[in-house]
Amino acid sequence: MARGINHPLGSNPGHEADDAVNDRELTIGTDERRMHVRAYNHWVSLLHGRAYPSIEDLDPDNIMDFGAHSVLLDFSKGVDDPAIRFLGRALREETGLDATITHVAQVPSRSLLSRLTDHYLQIIANRAPIGFEAEFVGTRGHNTLYRGILMPFSSNDDTIDFIYGVINWKELVDAETQAKLEAEVDEARRTAPRSLVAAPVWADGPSAGFDAPAAAEAPAPESPITVDASLADKLLLARESAAAARASDTRSRSALYRALARAYDFALAVDDDAEGYAELLADAGLTVQARAPMTPAVKLVFGADYDKTRVTEFAAVLSHAKRTGVPQGGLDAFLDGAEGGIKGVVKAEREFRRPPARPDAFAEIAAELRSRPPLGHVDMTVAIPADREFVVLLARAGKRGLDIVAQVEDSPLTERLVRKAAA
Repeated sequence: MARGINHPLGSNPGHEADDAVNDRELTIGTDERRMHVRAYNHWVSLLHGRAYPSIEDLDPDNIMDFGAHSVLLDFSKGVDDPAIRFLGRALREETGLDATITHVAQVPSRSLLSRLTDHYLQIIANRAPIGFEAEFVGTRGHNTLYRGILMPFSSNDDTIDFIYGVINWKELVDAETQAKLEAEVDEARRTAPRSLVAAPVWADGPSAGFDAPAAAEAPAPESPITVDASLADKLLLARESAAAARASDTRSRSALYRALARAYDFALAVDDDAEGYAELLADAGLTVQARAPMTPAVKLVFGADYDKTRVTEFAAVLSHAKRTGVPQGGLDAFLDGAEGGIKGVVKAEREFRRPPARPDAFAEIAAELRSRPPLGHVDMTVAIPADREFVVLLARAGKRGLDIVAQVEDSPLTERLVRKAAA
């Protein structure tokens, strides 16, 4: 079964939701992207056919390429508060930490280092490298874009008791200027033609190339992901976006739209890898039902424990998008322009699914009784209400027919008798 994509990403319970984090497409140079690819390739080169590289083979202090941007976490004493065994010079200077910070619990919650250490439980759950990217407002009040990768190491080839992380970042302008720029970008985005071509946020990230042959000097180990890489990548991206949306309690509409867009891209990708999708579903204990085909995909992305009402709504959004031909990579733009946003799309999809109204059976019966010839006519002095087309009379058998003795004022009884008369 695939490794590294078994559990949805979630917010760290040790910190409050960070409203400043917003998972979205970032503009970061090619060199920074390659740093994480090189870090991943280094991890692969240390595997030597094992499930995880040995911690004895890692020497971060002598990795000139990215060692200064890295941190090594030690879980040998437990996962609740891992020790920081190594902290690269550049990362220590950026974070402003001194030698007294020795454990993860001591890391300031809004520091750059916390962006990396907050993800360590995901490695324990997924048991494979995880790459991520986002932005946040740092301790100096500036927006900071960052990319990170966390990679598992072991002291016994079986248990993950060390995690090595590499992170790169770029600090942007002050918050006020950034807000103005974002407003201009949002306005331009609303008025620009919609793009029909999708590109992954991290096209050359560590998950890219899992299926590519390794270089001759580094024999390829058994891949940590056995299903189609593109399907795994789309699920990982969708889970990262879902985690960002959940961390902000869905207050950020753009973060939620991005998460749904990536969930939709994943849902489209499963059509090309039914076997891989079946493996993911089996591993998560999920099944596909004909009446709700998108629900399992939503649960894979947002988590099986996610609010059931929201899961149902998100599944309706994905079904509506697929039914109406929304292209890959275009769901967030579609939701931006949809009347009523998510709620409006859900309403439209539910109206489409609603079965046609059943014909009014009583009206049909009444029409049939009107066409029947009367069995007889009775002149009566009793007033009959103008709104009563059918009435119930009680009669007794007389010498020359029926003697009417009473008019029954009971609307439910009248309706039941009308229906019975036409049976």
